[in-house]
Amino acid sequence: MPPVEIILAGFADALTLTNLAFVILGVAVGQIAGAIPGIGPVMAMAIAIPFTFTMDPLVAISFLVGINKGGLFGGAIPAVLMNTPGTPDAAATAIDGYPLAKKGRPRKALKMALFSSVTGDTFSDIVLILASAPLAALALKAGPVEVLALLIFAFAVVAGLVGKSLIKGLIAAAGGLLLATVGLDPEQGSPRFDFGWFELYDGVSLVAVAVGMLAVAEILRRIAQGWARESEPLAAAAPQSEDPGAARVSLREYLSAWRDLLRGALIGTGLGALPGLGSTAAAYMSYAAASRRDPGETPWGEGNLRGIAATEAANSAVMGANLIPLLGIGIPGSISAALLISAFIIHGIQPGPLMFQNQAQLVYGLFGAMLMANLCNLIVGQASLRLWSTIVRAPEAVIFPTALLACIVGVHMSTGGMFGVSVMLAAAVLSLVMSATGFPVIVFIIAFFLGDRFEQSLSQSLVILNGDLTQLARHPVALVFLVLAVGMAIYMRRR
Repeated sequence: MPPVEIILAGFADALTLTNLAFVILGVAVGQIAGAIPGIGPVMAMAIAIPFTFTMDPLVAISFLVGINKGGLFGGAIPAVLMNTPGTPDAAATAIDGYPLAKKGRPRKALKMALFSSVTGDTFSDIVLILASAPLAALALKAGPVEVLALLIFAFAVVAGLVGKSLIKGLIAAAGGLLLATVGLDPEQGSPRFDFGWFELYDGVSLVAVAVGMLAVAEILRRIAQGWARESEPLAAAAPQSEDPGAARVSLREYLSAWRDLLRGALIGTGLGALPGLGSTAAAYMSYAAASRRDPGETPWGEGNLRGIAATEAANSAVMGANLIPLLGIGIPGSISAALLISAFIIHGIQPGPLMFQNQAQLVYGLFGAMLMANLCNLIVGQASLRLWSTIVRAPEAVIFPTALLACIVGVHMSTGGMFGVSVMLAAAVLSLVMSATGFPVIVFIIAFFLGDRFEQSLSQSLVILNGDLTQLARHPVALVFLVLAVGMAIYMRRR
């Protein structure tokens, strides 16, 4: 644990006016991105990363965290108003949110979603603050062999849990590791897979790959689907009920769902701390667990506030928990955490347990910004409920071309030329091909981001073991992780 003065200094850095302004801006951008079906916070973060290149590291990371947190609630807006989730995890929110909106209480449903989202998010942030430093201390005691075994276990977990095929998941991980080898050999200094392009001597740009595979690919996919899609009339267009309680959530109504909020926060935090398990799984698990209880006056699926509370608390709690493996051991737990890795790297910061030694003030500044973003999410969401109901009607013919232009400009700025844009477009095509053939893109990206660390650990482990695998007996922790990796692979293969 860093000294108290370092912790306080970090929280003080988070409370500056500049940082506060960018947190508010990030939350607003995230809520807008989440409210527009097909955009979402992940795409918004991918587009925004290149534009943070000239910012102070804490301000840049706080801005991206604000986008992610705002998007957690933003996805529930079209789910409630139009029965069209803005993000996949908000699909469970629509089960009870949309019926409640059709009854003339859309603002009550949105406010319950907002309060529950902030509650779950804050709970997971507190767990992150308490758990990440001890986990990092343990990780620092691990040697290269243990780190290599941990990475292999992480790849097995992610490849097994993401997608429908373990084999395709492992192939995607191998592809990501292969792409990470492009550039100069860290040991010999000789170029690898550069194909005569000197721009590849430093490796493939993390920003170009992230923006291409996540943002551009999704934009192209949405454009290909066409824009002449008939949608159901907005529930928000229905007249507001004359009941005074139709537009607000009373303290009694909020507290009546405390069990669902707590259960959802625990489920979301637990799943978020495991690499590969996202917020969608957390939302449906929480809803399933809550629906087994006595529903009270309103049946499930017909506008029950507890159903909204259970899902939003769970999917929002995943966000903070995703950073536990990222900050504790340097392994991203989700796509958004992987994007934060690229943001750290372009600012010259290596994420992982060493951050608590070398960048402790920045880490606790990030923690302070996360807590501040929760409050901003509550305030901005409360003040702009009527605005977001208009945002969801924005035409895709304007949204997606504008987003594509922003991707091109941002990658050109961050990579310094059109070569980065070409890499971005190639990554987008690769992402589309992988999605069409059933190869999980998230596994590829996580493996690519961890490729340098995997190669370094592998080289060091080969030297330590001197090529003799029997020497693994002297590393029991590594053996445990390797056995777990094999067990996970066998279990997922049989499933």
